[in-house]
Amino acid sequence: MAPKRPDSVEELRAAGNQSFRNGQFAEAATLYSRALRALQAQGSLDPEKESVLYSNRAACHLKDGNCTDCIKDCTSALALVPFSMKPLLRRASAYEALEKYSLAYVDYMTVLQINDSVTSALEGSSRMTRALMDSFGPEWRLKLPSIPLVPVSVQKRWECLPSENHKETAESKSKETTAAKSRGSSALSRVVSDFTLTVALCGIVPSAGDVERAKVLKEEGNELVKKGNHKQAIEKYSESLWFSNLESATYSNRALCHLVLKQYKEAVQDCTEALKLDGKNVKAFYRRAQAYKALKDYKSSFADINSLLQIEPRNGPAQKLRQEVNRSLK
Repeated sequence: MAPKRPDSVEELRAAGNQSFRNGQFAEAATLYSRALRALQAQGSLDPEKESVLYSNRAACHLKDGNCTDCIKDCTSALALVPFSMKPLLRRASAYEALEKYSLAYVDYMTVLQINDSVTSALEGSSRMTRALMDSFGPEWRLKLPSIPLVPVSVQKRWECLPSENHKETAESKSKETTAAKSRGSSALSRVVSDFTLTVALCGIVPSAGDVERAKVLKEEGNELVKKGNHKQAIEKYSESLWFSNLESATYSNRALCHLVLKQYKEAVQDCTEALKLDGKNVKAFYRRAQAYKALKDYKSSFADINSLLQIEPRNGPAQKLRQEVNRSLK
């Protein structure tokens, strides 16, 4: 007896998933198309289910090298459920294959706002940065479309409510986070460091959207500092600097976190960057002086305190710190 032909939306989707796992991408795409027609015929108001079907069919198109239809299906999926991870990643891959690097970069960066540990997005954004610099030179960011600002509510939804749309991503994040801790640094930190160095060397000007996103992330970092969560605050400040490294206060705020965590060399480095952007950043002078003192570089500490007191002669904490450092110099 022949097996029952799948007819319901769930049966068609399950059959499509099985065909996909078997490498039968054209057959899977046909099954997902039938599921979509069945769902739409029902008049169902289930945008998430419909979005998943579009996204799954997009994966079939991507596997078969049909990037144009992949992009169309991902866009349909995102219209139903904005900021879904898989459609963003699949569309980014399709854009990249078509050498539409600006659009791929935007999608990769949008993913990283939702989940900053997605390796494919981290590596993709890095590839797109290099490709865009090769194409447009130091002004490449001026050629970019605006990067959408992902609402905090969306970030929390993806973190707290795993579903088919992002289950694999959640599992991947867990594994990557564990691996990153064993290496002593996260993949995001390395990419942020490389990226901000590139920005500094090439004089890249962030877009207005990037500057706004950087401000939001900085404020999130500030809130974490108030709660005493300095490690997570460092991550937020690092993300902020990824979008825009032109804010002196972001560096000096991250320096404070390094000080609390007794990462004195990192604190010195961040304060130095802050002072390059704002030579009168009193907090940067004070925190670098504190870091130098902890490192027993008393001369450098004393010099920073003096620079601070030239700006604010009545700064009480600085006067007290100068007395302590002066005693160590004797």
